[in-house]
Amino acid sequence: MPPLTNKRILITRTRSQASGLAAQLEALGATPILIPTIEIISPATYAPLDAALAQLGSYDWLLFTSANAVEAFHHRRNLPQNRVPHLRDGLIVAKPGSPPACWGGGKVGNRESDPLSSVQAQRVTARREVKFPRIAVIGPATAKAVQAIGLEVDLIPAHYIAESLAAALTPYAAGARMLLIRAAEARDHLPEALRTAGATVTIAEAYRNQIPPESIPALQRLFTNPANQPDAITFTSASTARNLIALLEAANLTLPPNVVLASIGSITSQTLRDLGHEPTIEAAAPTITDLIQSLLTHLTHKR
Repeated sequence: MPPLTNKRILITRTRSQASGLAAQLEALGATPILIPTIEIISPATYAPLDAALAQLGSYDWLLFTSANAVEAFHHRRNLPQNRVPHLRDGLIVAKPGSPPACWGGGKVGNRESDPLSSVQAQRVTARREVKFPRIAVIGPATAKAVQAIGLEVDLIPAHYIAESLAAALTPYAAGARMLLIRAAEARDHLPEALRTAGATVTIAEAYRNQIPPESIPALQRLFTNPANQPDAITFTSASTARNLIALLEAANLTLPPNVVLASIGSITSQTLRDLGHEPTIEAAAPTITDLIQSLLTHLTHKR
């Protein structure tokens, strides 16, 4: 019998991102319940992002803190007025799935500690010839999104949070021009830390998070009948935590005291605490794989 048989788990991610998590939980025997608490919509204006794309070659670093930001970047840069060099323009990039030149916060192209292969050197040379900035991402999921659009990742921090990304970029910050593409509601720790370290940081909002009001009836059906209530709820970002509580309040509902609150990482956990809910478990690392493992360990040990 699969280890999570008969376990009902609420997934609060966007519809487009929930299916992968649901499939993995279902393979373990769980019954995933998909009620999104986030909906991704366009920013109030694309003007700052389009302006940044028009001068992309003037930046030393391009920073992404989510796969959604990568998707928006890819869409906007391929508009005729925003066209920038990429694979079809002769840009040599890493093949999808290959490791970045700098993994875990080390120096890019440091021949003493992390020597570039001749092929990697050709890639970097080619990219500099077209004045494409180096790329830093917050974690593996974002790196995968970057590689999927035919670009190479140069830096991933040791820990997949803004604080670690800021620390990894600090050695390159002095005098550097950095473009941060992110959500409208993101925390300001990363740009503030980089500016303190001497970088000029341009922020371009690529999308907004919106609470989907149509989720209220689904949550009412889920929580008003004790037989329907989930055994656990997964929170994959601070926004999913804030938005679920807001939706429950709008529906005049509260979280059952015995439901397992599974947080993907420290920022999400602190958001839950700020909202008055102590997370039951926190993933060892802020990845979907670790979140599932923490759920598996907790729910099977409870038996």
